[in-house]
Amino acid sequence: MNAFLRKDAPTLTAMVQAGTPDDVIALIGEAIGMGADALGIQTCRLNPADQTIENYKRIFEAAKGLPTYVTHYRSYENQGKTDEQLAEGMLKIADCGATLVDVMGDLFAPHPDELCTDEEAVEKQRKLIDAIHARGAQVLMSSHTHKYMSVARILEIARAQEARGADIVKIVTKADSPEEEAEVLLANAVLKRELKVPFLLLCGGVCRTVRRVGPMLGSCMWLSVPRHDEYATKVQPLISDILAVKKGFEEEKDNV
Repeated sequence: MNAFLRKDAPTLTAMVQAGTPDDVIALIGEAIGMGADALGIQTCRLNPADQTIENYKRIFEAAKGLPTYVTHYRSYENQGKTDEQLAEGMLKIADCGATLVDVMGDLFAPHPDELCTDEEAVEKQRKLIDAIHARGAQVLMSSHTHKYMSVARILEIARAQEARGADIVKIVTKADSPEEEAEVLLANAVLKRELKVPFLLLCGGVCRTVRRVGPMLGSCMWLSVPRHDEYATKVQPLISDILAVKKGFEEEKDNV
């Protein structure tokens, strides 16, 4: 099984969203040229007719050996699919060579916090994770809560994801004040201390500094974009901005 994350430093992942396979491939080339360590391919942005083995293999070949993280969410072009169909899509993605596959924390039983508690659904998630592992890919489990949460609740979700077999856990919270942002920053230290697996803690809202500095506090990677076009997630910072942040931290470390 290939590992997605760098061992020596946080991984700079470029999220790639485009409407056609050719546009995805072009954006991959752009991200590689800018210095991305890894690529995040959001297949849910592709028309179902383009979600084929042939296109997936073309996309992964375009990565030129860089690790690939793939999301296949319910949103965008996947709206209307059942969770069972999404799971089948994830297995196909793993079969085609993805390094890391995103499994939503509420797959098979949708929940507002994107973390189901239904035991039957949880068992189906575990079996899916095992099946993805058997295909040689790692699993990231994600919970996009999009709301402010206490450090205790963030840790609770992360531990649940870890217990289901995820290789990396991911939580998206929200902060609209400096006080809420301070709690999110603190959560990085708590997750780093308490978890046995790497984590990615992201934040939406007005105060989202953690998207830039989180990896310096314990998160395993940045999610960035080559440019803010019509498909890009606007809260994700530009690759160029993250490279500047990294340089600043490295220079500060050299001056200590």
